[in-house]
Amino acid sequence: MLYQLFETQRALMSPFSEFASASAKLYSHPLSPFAHTPMSQRVSAGLDLMHRLAKDYEKPEFGIRGVEVDGVEVAVQELVPVTKPFCRLLRFKRYTDDPGVLTKMKDQPTVLVVAPLSGHHSTLLRDTVRQLLKDHKVFITDWTDARMVPLEVGPFHLDDYISYVQEFIRHIGSDCHVISVCQPTVPVLAAISLMASNGEATPRSMTMMGGPIDARKSPTAVNNLAMNRSYSWFENNVIYRVPTNFPGAGRAVYPGFLQHTGFVAMNPDRHLTSHYDYFLDLMRGDDDSADSHRQFYDEYNAVLDMPAEYYLETIRVVFQDFALVNGTWKVNGQLVRPQDISQTALLTIEGELDDISGAGQTRAAHDLCSGVSNEHQFHYDAIGAGHYGIFAGRRWRDNVYPEVKNFILKYDHPNAVGGPAKKAATSSTSKAIAAAASSASAAATTTTKAPKRQARAKKSIA
Repeated sequence: MLYQLFETQRALMSPFSEFASASAKLYSHPLSPFAHTPMSQRVSAGLDLMHRLAKDYEKPEFGIRGVEVDGVEVAVQELVPVTKPFCRLLRFKRYTDDPGVLTKMKDQPTVLVVAPLSGHHSTLLRDTVRQLLKDHKVFITDWTDARMVPLEVGPFHLDDYISYVQEFIRHIGSDCHVISVCQPTVPVLAAISLMASNGEATPRSMTMMGGPIDARKSPTAVNNLAMNRSYSWFENNVIYRVPTNFPGAGRAVYPGFLQHTGFVAMNPDRHLTSHYDYFLDLMRGDDDSADSHRQFYDEYNAVLDMPAEYYLETIRVVFQDFALVNGTWKVNGQLVRPQDISQTALLTIEGELDDISGAGQTRAAHDLCSGVSNEHQFHYDAIGAGHYGIFAGRRWRDNVYPEVKNFILKYDHPNAVGGPAKKAATSSTSKAIAAAASSASAAATTTTKAPKRQARAKKSIA
C-alpha cells in the first residue's frame, strides 16, 4: 500500500513541479518583465528549488561521447552486446581515424566493471568509466529497474546475479580484468571462485573496491542495520509490490524511494545545507556551482527498485550468515571456495573515511583467496577518501586510478599468475605493482590524517 501512496503523491506533485519550473524561468528570463521586479532573483531561486525537490528523477545517461587517448580525442559509442531480463552488458566502443592511436587501443587491456545493484543506477560509475576509457577497453553491467521487468519473466535471485557475472566474463573472454565496486565484490568473488572450482579459465585480475567481503570488520551504520534486524523484519517492512502503472506490476521489490529515504537519513544536515547553498548560488548567479549541484542530485536522486528475493538473500548471506567468510555459502548447490582461485591476481582498495564499507571489510578477500600466491596480492588504502571517493572525483582520478591502471597492466598477459600458490597474506604493497606509479600520487596518499593510519598506508604503498 505504501508504494501506491507514494506513486499517488508523485502524480499529484508532478503538475506543481512543472508549474514551479515554468514560474522560475518567468522570473529569471531577461526578456520577461517579471525578471525586473523587486525580489525576482529570490522568487526564481525558491521556485527552482521547489521544482527540483518535487520532480521525478529518471535514469541519467552515461553521456560519454569522447575521451582523450594518448593526446588524441576519440569518439565513444555505447553498444549492448548482451541483454538479460535484469541487466544489460554495455560496451563503450572507441573510434578514431588516427592509425597510431587505433593500434594502441587494440592492444590495451579489457576491463569488465561490475556496477552495484544497490539502489542507484550504474551511471553512478560514470567517472570510473570515463577514466578507464583512456587506457582500457571497457564493459559495464547496467542493471535494470525491477519495476520495469514484467512479472512473468520470473524472480531474480542472488544466484542469478552470479550467473550473469559468469556469463559476461565468458562473453568477453578470460583475458579480461574484473573491477567490482561496493556491493558486487561478494557475488563477483563467488562467480570467479565457482569458475575456478569447475576448472574454467578465470580473469587475469580482479580489483575489489570498498565492498563488504567480511561485514563483521569495522561495522558501519549500514552494516549494523542489516545485522541487528531480523530477516523477517526486512520481509515485513521494506518489501512492497510494484503498482499497476509499471510493466513490473505485482513484482515484489525493495522500492527505490525507500532506499533514497535511507540515503538522505544518513546525512540529513549535509543535504539541507547543500540545497540551501544551491538556493544562494541561484540568487548570486553562480551558474557553475548551481550546475554542479544539479549534476550531483540528478544522479543521487535517480534510484531503482531491487528484486525482493535478491535483496533479502543478500541481507541473509552477506550481513547475517556471513556465509562467504564462514565457508558455508552454496550457489546452485555448489560450495563457494575462493581458495580454489589460483590464476587471477587480486587488488583490494579501501577508503580511509568510508562510512559504507568499514576498514578491513574488503581486505578480508586476501585471507579467503589463499590459492593466489602472496606476490600476486595487493592492497591499497586511499587516504582521505570516503566511499564515493575511491571510484569518483579527484582522489579516484589522481590517487586510486594510477594504482588500478598499473595493476591491470602488470597482469595483462597470459600466464601472469600461475604455478603452486603459497599461503596468501592479508596485505601487500601496491607500489610493487609498477615502479612507474606516480610519486605525486603516493605523496598525496601518505601525508594525511592520524599517524597510526598513516603508517599503515605507507606500508601498503611503499
